[in-house]
Amino acid sequence: MSAFHENLIIFLTVSPLFFFIVAVSFRLLDNSALLFLQKEILVTSSNVSVNCIKSQIKITEDKDFRNKLKLALLYRRLHRTCLILMVFSVPLMVTGYYML
Repeated sequence: MSAFHENLIIFLTVSPLFFFIVAVSFRLLDNSALLFLQKEILVTSSNVSVNCIKSQIKITEDKDFRNKLKLALLYRRLHRTCLILMVFSVPLMVTGYYML
């Protein structure tokens, strides 16, 4: 086996784990429930819905709070994107491991 194939197998094997770690990091950065509690807005769970965040962005007049909510929404989207990339890279990992 050439060095390229060996490196490709290593990359395909590690990529789902990498995407999972990055997704968890973005989830930890998403602190939307804390933001709501700091503004004395009661939430029922730590996983605030995207619709609730969007409605608070439209309603609020506090510019700093609005920017923090937008950042939390961005982290939520990046979290979802990394999870999707992880799911797509698992079949590539299995295929690459057995085909190469």
